[in-house]
Amino acid sequence: MFQGDSITDVGRDYGDGNHMGAGYAMMAAARFSAQYPEKQVTFYNRGISGNRVKDLRERWQPDCLDLKPDWVSILIGINDCWKRYSQNDPTPVGQFESDYRFLLEVVREKLGANLILCEPFVLPFPEDRELWREDLDPKIQVVRKLAREFDAVLVPFDGVFAQAAAKRHPEFWTGDGVHPTKAGHALMAQNWLDAVVR
Repeated sequence: MFQGDSITDVGRDYGDGNHMGAGYAMMAAARFSAQYPEKQVTFYNRGISGNRVKDLRERWQPDCLDLKPDWVSILIGINDCWKRYSQNDPTPVGQFESDYRFLLEVVREKLGANLILCEPFVLPFPEDRELWREDLDPKIQVVRKLAREFDAVLVPFDGVFAQAAAKRHPEFWTGDGVHPTKAGHALMAQNWLDAVVR
């Protein structure tokens, strides 16, 4: 199961529970399924555009626990940062950690599922995105800390995109520093699979 915000959502059809959207979740699921058809894995995408970690908490029962996934992949945090700058509606890092921890504790307690935690990320395009680092970096550290604490797979998307942006301008990877282009989503899918498939 893929959970998150618009970066995971990418136009999925909410009326079709099997629709995977058009981004990294779909790409990773398709490549995994083509490589390992014998595993007969079913993938779900429950990302919703605009969500913050508190929104995941509010819908965790129907959109995660009720589906009883064996693996839960979470990418959340950029809206917790973005809305500080766009709407003067910040998410304090302590609240971010508390809500995120709740999600993981409930999954562990009720499902015993494996966890995949993905770093939120931002690239310095447009230039004002550089200011976001002061808010986002502590949240990335929370994700890393929780990955260690809950023995989760960590997908280091922030580092992946920083490295990629050293090879080609950030605009190639994300149109606004946040939402990946098709190349950005393909990069995410490849790194997600590299981290998860061992």
